[in-house]
Amino acid sequence: MTELKTDRLLLRQWQDSDYEPFAAMNADPAVMEHFPAPMTREASDGLIDRIKPSIEERGFGLWALEVLDTGRFIGFTGLSVPSFEAHFMPAVEIGWRLSKDAWGNGYASEAARASLADGFGPAGLEEIVSFTATSNKPSQRVMERIGMTHDEAGDFDHPKLEPGHRLERHVLYRITRAQWEARR
Repeated sequence: MTELKTDRLLLRQWQDSDYEPFAAMNADPAVMEHFPAPMTREASDGLIDRIKPSIEERGFGLWALEVLDTGRFIGFTGLSVPSFEAHFMPAVEIGWRLSKDAWGNGYASEAARASLADGFGPAGLEEIVSFTATSNKPSQRVMERIGMTHDEAGDFDHPKLEPGHRLERHVLYRITRAQWEARR
């Protein structure tokens, strides 16, 4: 199993010890502000259970994120294949979710850069997308920091949300292998 390392972080396969802090993070209203609702413990555990095989099958996925110096679990970052229909599909998405106490340290950008390198390197991808609710300015700033470009014509209403939902409208960001290589 491949692990990704940065100067400060380890992106790794999920461990049994991650379930509890992940559930606490997913139950935090601040962390889940740009999602429809905080997650129950059962839903949070189920998410890990779906992520783990994806990493094993594809060689990439939403990696558990750990601070190297302390071994502390702080969330996830990585690549996934969205499970809904949209005009930009099929696609591979880069995403992240960090515990509130890990915010403001540059961890999301650092881990996302490692994920892009893995996606355009060993995974052999030609393009990676990211999307979020229009209100999620912090994630949009991460997308811009890692070299992604807002595709305004690609913005969309998320099909898994009810029409009129406060989070329905999403922005779409993209980066191609060529764009990523030019920034290296």
